[in-house]
Amino acid sequence: MSKLPLWKNIANALTEEIKSAQIPIGAKLPTEAELSQRFGVNRHTVRQALSFLCSEGVTWSKRGSGVFVSDKPTNYKLGDRTRFSQNIKDAGRTPSRKTLILQSRLCTEKEAAALNINTGNRVLHYEGISFADLTPIGLFSSVFCLSKFPNLEDAIKEHNSVTIALSKCGVTDYKRHSTAVKAVLSDAVQSNHLRIKLGDPLLRTESVNTDLNGNPIEFGIAHFSGPIVTLNYT
Repeated sequence: MSKLPLWKNIANALTEEIKSAQIPIGAKLPTEAELSQRFGVNRHTVRQALSFLCSEGVTWSKRGSGVFVSDKPTNYKLGDRTRFSQNIKDAGRTPSRKTLILQSRLCTEKEAAALNINTGNRVLHYEGISFADLTPIGLFSSVFCLSKFPNLEDAIKEHNSVTIALSKCGVTDYKRHSTAVKAVLSDAVQSNHLRIKLGDPLLRTESVNTDLNGNPIEFGIAHFSGPIVTLNYT
């Protein structure tokens, strides 16, 4: 009976520790040097084991940072009334968001066309990172016409939720008017925020949401982490 190579034994041992949550999701694995000492092998053997785990999707690596345990896949529904927090809760996860930008600025031609306003009008630009539990799953960027919602910035700061903030501004319900989806590759900033490798696939969505009378209220672009997010139309 042939024996497994050393690197495969190491890979199997680490896989079992990950499955049993001894090494939890999102955790950083020990360094090559630490694993070499633990298993009594050279770094080349450890490197083979780590490379195998990455190829199997068990872990992912980031140059200069280390090797991390991959998250479980997240199903994200795209429907007429897509709501981030509810989607993540439906997937059995805890939703949260980190704000990167929340400021007033002049709109672009594309944003003006999407919101049916004049080019040069001021919009509220809201951008940040979406999390499921503590794992970043996507980047979002939305704009809203400030003349329609002058108090929206304060409402978002208070509630950290677009749905609740809009309700405070008089929009009790809204729906998705259109969504375009395409695959792109992550750049350096995106990969850093999402804790993925540079060039990993992203699912890019471009959407317009309207009130129930069909008036545009939000133009948004999102980038979901391809390795761990599945978009489902409902």
